[in-house]
Amino acid sequence: MSQIFAGLDFGTTNSTLGLAPAAGGNAGPRLLAVEGDAPTLPSALFFSFEDGITRFGRAAVFEYVDGAEGRFMRALKSVLGSSLMEETTRVGRERLSFVELIGRFLAHLRGKLEAEAMRSEAAGEGRVALDQVVLGRPVRFVDGDDAADQAAQDQLEAAARGVGFADIAFQFEPVAAALYYESRISTEELALVVDIGGGTSDFSVVRLSPERARAKDRLADILSFTGVHVGGTDFDRVLSIAAVMPHFGLGSSTADGKRRLPVWYFNDMATWHRINTLYTPAIARDIRSLEREAAEPEKLARFAHLLEHRSGHRLAGAVETAKIALTDEAEAGVILSEPGLKLDARTTREAFEAATQDLVTRIGGAIDAALSEAGVTAEAIETVILTGGGAQVPAVKAAAVARFAGAKIAQSDAFGSVGLGLGIDAARKFG
Repeated sequence: MSQIFAGLDFGTTNSTLGLAPAAGGNAGPRLLAVEGDAPTLPSALFFSFEDGITRFGRAAVFEYVDGAEGRFMRALKSVLGSSLMEETTRVGRERLSFVELIGRFLAHLRGKLEAEAMRSEAAGEGRVALDQVVLGRPVRFVDGDDAADQAAQDQLEAAARGVGFADIAFQFEPVAAALYYESRISTEELALVVDIGGGTSDFSVVRLSPERARAKDRLADILSFTGVHVGGTDFDRVLSIAAVMPHFGLGSSTADGKRRLPVWYFNDMATWHRINTLYTPAIARDIRSLEREAAEPEKLARFAHLLEHRSGHRLAGAVETAKIALTDEAEAGVILSEPGLKLDARTTREAFEAATQDLVTRIGGAIDAALSEAGVTAEAIETVILTGGGAQVPAVKAAAVARFAGAKIAQSDAFGSVGLGLGIDAARKFG
């Protein structure tokens, strides 16, 4: 019976499991359905205080948006390598480390893999290797700090090992996306992979061909890889700060006009992985105190509502929805409607692109660095492979392709190409 190997893409926004047979297998790579028939699982957890059940993915998002009592967590990948990894957080009656929280999510995915192993073997389709996995990683978990970057990989490996994976390898996410694209070409190409994920953006210049695809070691074909800690959630954060947080008090002054209100509360409320840290009695007291001092107390009352009803992630979801709408529309609203709070903050694509210009510039700088490190010009690039949800943002896509007028633009599977490539890489490494 043939062997089937797994690659796991633990993403900031979505996660996937890619499966690929060992060399000689008849089937190609595929994504495992990990939530119903869906091949993607939103990287979210909801710890219900009502029935004690932990829910994952869309089910977690539904419980939170539906107003169930509990703790919602999302974008945990963004915490890797940060000081938060040294802390614990209260979940109901437990205090859990972030390694344990990430482990809970990975254990859920491993359970899907175990169920597929039983099904596949019973159907005679192949034996799924459960102890071996290739994990994706961004080129940089943490910018400008090699020790923190290595710590982030070590933390992810520890979480995976803790749920039963014994033989763990890593592959850069843009390289994985290139491996999947390579499985479908017939001639050699010099390609730039642009992978704009939820929390990071990665770029690789690689030589691809059907002949090169047969090699187990592809290091010589990777001419460069660069990365920057800018991703889709950063665009959410900047949009929130520019268009939404002023409705909650950002930029306001005290009633006597002598000072501005502190900004960090609003920055944290606009940042996916920082929202839960605001839900403390001390911060609730701070906001009520600022409300009494503020020139516009009604705005601070809105912020207090977010804290009291733990609505921060619902607001962040509304920001994300508006960002996506601005892909096709010239104007969109950040809309949140719940008892005690009605918000419709309008913004335009032009304003959004102006607010996020620095992020786009940083992405462009990383692309230039990838070309320089590879020793090639923009004109030498034959194909630009776009992947990741962030690559759908018009300003980001424009920045990614602007230098490559003569190149073919290959729009890869936005959320699945990395997982598929990791599966291919697992089959080569372990097969």
